[in-house]
Amino acid sequence: MPLDLKALVRSIPDYPRKGILFRDITTLIEDPAGFRESVERLAKAHGGLGITHVAGIEARGFIFGAGVAIAMGVGFVPIRKSGKLPGETIGQNYALEYGADTIEIHADVLGPGDKVLLIDDLIATGGTALAAVSLLRRTGAEVEHAGVVIDLFDLGGAEKLRHAGVEVFKLIDFEGH
Repeated sequence: MPLDLKALVRSIPDYPRKGILFRDITTLIEDPAGFRESVERLAKAHGGLGITHVAGIEARGFIFGAGVAIAMGVGFVPIRKSGKLPGETIGQNYALEYGADTIEIHADVLGPGDKVLLIDDLIATGGTALAAVSLLRRTGAEVEHAGVVIDLFDLGGAEKLRHAGVEVFKLIDFEGH
């Protein structure tokens, strides 16, 4: 019988600021069975699709993405904040609630013929995930699938990804606050 992964996620009110109900996955990854099952479910859901790489969004997407890449037997591509990767990079700007940010990957890691699975711990409004998809596609790679542990479904991020041609698989639904 599958584990109740939702029960392993801790909710913290008023973090990082008043009015936010933070969904904390550290309690899920601290549970060996829950962490293992999360990675296995994400990998299994994307088996047989010809995935050549898993890309994980900094920082919690690294945790799940690296595990999924190992389970699928493919390479892992870290998507980092600007200035964190050595060597030549390509970047993508995206809007935040107040201001903007940039994410980057190594310039030589992907190209035409690669099929990338995007992994993150959570999708909320979808801004970072959409920027990641755009960045990965600029290399010529295909990005048609994403996997997340938590979908804050009423914030609309997964739906935005679907409109961008990315099928979204999620393990857990929560309302966004």
